[in-house]
Amino acid sequence: MTVVGWGLLDGSGAGSCPSALAEPPSSAQSVAGRKETRRHSPRLGGFDLSRSLIPPNEIRHGGPGKDGIPSLTAPRFLLPDQATYLKPKDRVIGVRIGKQARAYPLRILDWHEAVNDRVEGVPLLVTYCPLCDSAAVFDRRTPSGEREFGISGLLYNSNVLLYDRDPSGRESLWSQMMAQAVSGEKAGQRLKVLPCELTTWDDWKARHPQTLVLSTETGFRRVYSASPYAMYFRHNRLMFPARPIDKRLPLKTPVLGIWVGSKARAYPVSAFSAEQKVLRLRQKLGGASFIVLYDPASRSLRVERADPNVRWMYAFWFAWYAFYPDTELFGDGTDKPDAHRSR
Repeated sequence: MTVVGWGLLDGSGAGSCPSALAEPPSSAQSVAGRKETRRHSPRLGGFDLSRSLIPPNEIRHGGPGKDGIPSLTAPRFLLPDQATYLKPKDRVIGVRIGKQARAYPLRILDWHEAVNDRVEGVPLLVTYCPLCDSAAVFDRRTPSGEREFGISGLLYNSNVLLYDRDPSGRESLWSQMMAQAVSGEKAGQRLKVLPCELTTWDDWKARHPQTLVLSTETGFRRVYSASPYAMYFRHNRLMFPARPIDKRLPLKTPVLGIWVGSKARAYPVSAFSAEQKVLRLRQKLGGASFIVLYDPASRSLRVERADPNVRWMYAFWFAWYAFYPDTELFGDGTDKPDAHRSR
């Protein structure tokens, strides 16, 4: 996408961001209840909008069209000492399945937004939306079968809409933040959310020395040494609309969003800025227990020892609240009865 004044690189192809099946909180589904304000074609960007769970008039073109931002389907990996393109403080999405650990650097995901991978036999979908700074990992086995995913070029609430490459050609749009299909014949089908971390390369590598890391040999010509969203991250303005908006925090405050059934809670990284040592918080939500760990060295949050029905992802505050408006906010008093601190 070519956007003047937002720090995106012209002609790059960057642009739209760019439980068994545990359901997201019911508040995430409330966005489907908005009344449409005008008539719409049943298709947009080549996608079937029938049975849409989100208002079609709020779906936006992000810039490039379908596959204008190419997801990765045959990722190659390096050993840690071979990943000389990475800096210690570069952020990565970390995933551990069984005994295998893998790191997916955001400097690559900025340009591709989704990686179709397989670890220990589990078909993974690693996703990142730069506009929402949202990171989530899913199991690609859907109720309709295992699928490969691409980037649609469309957005909802400033968040990437993916699509499944259905062999029959009946593709549906899938919301990253809602973790489900939102249009077409698969509307309502859910993706299983898998554990992940959003942290720094040096932190992940120190704790997982045998990790593999995504290679820049992707088959695409991209400037992985530069971020096309650098200017966007330097101010609090949005490029695309999102609603509702909550102003208790700056819009682009990074949060760890956790949900259990219909209950959701956001943990802002800024709430821990005064901490000088690693902090562990024993938490409860929706009857489930888990530990939230803050690491001041990497300025990152992660979940430890969680009950099986605990799910989480990372995002900017504006995005988390737009999809989960009934969320609790850690630090505003709602968390105190369940919080226990330990070092």
